Amino acid sequence: MDDIRFAVLGTGGIGRRTLEVSQHKDGLTAVAACDRNGVALDHDGLDVDELLEATEGNIASGPQGGPDQSSGDEPRDSGPEDDPDMAPDGGTATAETADGVKQHGEQAGIVASTQGKPAETPIDDIIAESDAIDAVLLALPNLEHDFIPRVAERFAEADYEGVMIDVLKRSRVIGMLDDREELLKESGITFVCGAGATPGFLTGAAALAAQSFVEVEEVEIWWGVGLKSGYEDNRGTVREDIAHLDGYDIETAREMSEAEIEALIDEHDGVLEFHDMEHADDVLLERAGICDAEDVHVGGVLDVRSDEKPTTTTVSVTGTTFDGETGTNTFELDNVTSMEANVNGPALGYLKAGVRNNRAGHYGVFGPADLMPGF
Repeated sequence: MDDIRFAVLGTGGIGRRTLEVSQHKDGLTAVAACDRNGVALDHDGLDVDELLEATEGNIASGPQGGPDQSSGDEPRDSGPEDDPDMAPDGGTATAETADGVKQHGEQAGIVASTQGKPAETPIDDIIAESDAIDAVLLALPNLEHDFIPRVAERFAEADYEGVMIDVLKRSRVIGMLDDREELLKESGITFVCGAGATPGFLTGAAALAAQSFVEVEEVEIWWGVGLKSGYEDNRGTVREDIAHLDGYDIETAREMSEAEIEALIDEHDGVLEFHDMEHADDVLLERAGICDAEDVHVGGVLDVRSDEKPTTTTVSVTGTTFDGETGTNTFELDNVTSMEANVNGPALGYLKAGVRNNRAGHYGVFGPADLMPGF
């Protein structure tokens, strides 16, 4: 396979780590990246080290909003996002200063890099160059659940032919992508959704473990994450997880200030535990024919103050064999591997698999149980 030229939309924790990990993967060249302030683009390949160094600590936080300047959507209150540097309008937006804006260099984000330039509509700038891009990884907001499907739609309407990868978590987004599948197919897009850790290669591990059985009774995914890169580099991810806590939902999590989130973290001594999360593993395993979505249970423990995982990540698949025996197959992750390794490594592996399928003419929406990631 020829070298894959890829772009990253959003340079928060997930986007930055994707660029970093890509340097350790053969056959991948990052040629474009954008955040809400600007774009970096070089068809010969970005200087990833310079980009990451220039944007270190460049996290703008706080409620953001504005009109979608390219699609004509009405202005909307977007709320904080998975990538604090990307506004849902795909363009510029001003961060509220009540909670502070952490900056490095003249301006926050990609424009602090010598490779970056300001952009009013950075996503559209990437779309304009998409003929030279094989794959696009979306490290974009997930609290606006229709944002990623709408971005995919914009690429399709621009006749993009290539791969789009996302590490989304929420089950409901899968249906929004399925609603757009015909449009994606007509454009020539291979969209791989939920391609991180969970949903992602843990979903794929569950699909493999299920092969021992003729009927799967239950799938349990229990994850443990220690944020080696820290809360400040993963604000949006933590906010999205908070929406799964008892007594919280998407709306309340979106409206919380940074001070309120930090107070909640202090209240739990930095450790948050989740049960029965709305995680896309359920829908993705159902559409792969493994089991009913209601038989999939996802939970875990997040420690925002420690590099060490607070619990071992496991996938347990319980089912009945052809000869009537009931058993449980368990897959376990090593406690040493970081969240970045387990999310971004698989995401780039699925990106490679997506390109392989796209070049073979396989278009539409695929889940992590449909493909094996490429190493």
